[in-house]
Amino acid sequence: MLPRALSPVPPSRPRLVLQEQSEVASFVPGERYHDGDGLLYRADARIKILTVVLFAFAVTGVPEGHWLAFAGFGAFVALVMLVSGLPMALVVRRSLLAAPFVLAAVPLIFTRPGNPVATLPLLGWSISDSGLVAVVSILLKSWLAVLMAVVLTSTTRPLELIRGLERLRVPRVLASTVFFMYRYLFVIGGEGQRMMRARESRSALMPGVSGGGSVAWRGRVLGNMVGTLFIHSFARSERIYAAMQARGYDGTVRFMDEPPLTRADYLLATCALVALGGLVLYARL
Repeated sequence: MLPRALSPVPPSRPRLVLQEQSEVASFVPGERYHDGDGLLYRADARIKILTVVLFAFAVTGVPEGHWLAFAGFGAFVALVMLVSGLPMALVVRRSLLAAPFVLAAVPLIFTRPGNPVATLPLLGWSISDSGLVAVVSILLKSWLAVLMAVVLTSTTRPLELIRGLERLRVPRVLASTVFFMYRYLFVIGGEGQRMMRARESRSALMPGVSGGGSVAWRGRVLGNMVGTLFIHSFARSERIYAAMQARGYDGTVRFMDEPPLTRADYLLATCALVALGGLVLYARL
């Protein structure tokens, strides 16, 4: 009889693997693109992290209304997406998740002093030209920075990203928190999906009979599910942390090897630094 670790995989296992993979893809749409073999996939995570951080600082410093500078940063992002080989529609769709946070800048349209360009008929509020330029500039800065972050997370494995953060001397508490948050997002999400399937299996509808309950009933059921999920997650975290401490965990994610930077990494870093430096100088002219 073969040991448990070497025993053949039961026929039901592939179906379970496919189900788990579909659940992972439902929470992180770009997860299946982590196994690419392009230039950005092979680049060291430290280079990509520093490039994204420098890009965010550079694009934030662009003066309001400098549209040619924004076009230059947009061309840089487009080139990075082209080199990565990621579907542009996927990157753009994931970047739109940050759009609601930009709504906080919308009041600048009405509060920033300037020449009125339009007036809301019902409220009588005037839209100033300087406020409109400020809001559009903030929108472009945020969107371009998020696009670069999406490319980073879509071309870097989570463990490589954590390794890059630790090797850049990021506080290990922060790096470990990001890693475990990413790892157990799938666990909690999978449990939530199983709870939803269990609820649906117990909520069969008779033909010709409308069901589903009132809004208050639906809210009560959803609240009970969220509370149960929170309690299960909290109890699981306590058990996992106790097991990790028993195995010598001291807050550091350890790796077997520490690959050095290659010539391609240095070349990529030089090209990115020169391009971003040129864009910053042009934006300041």
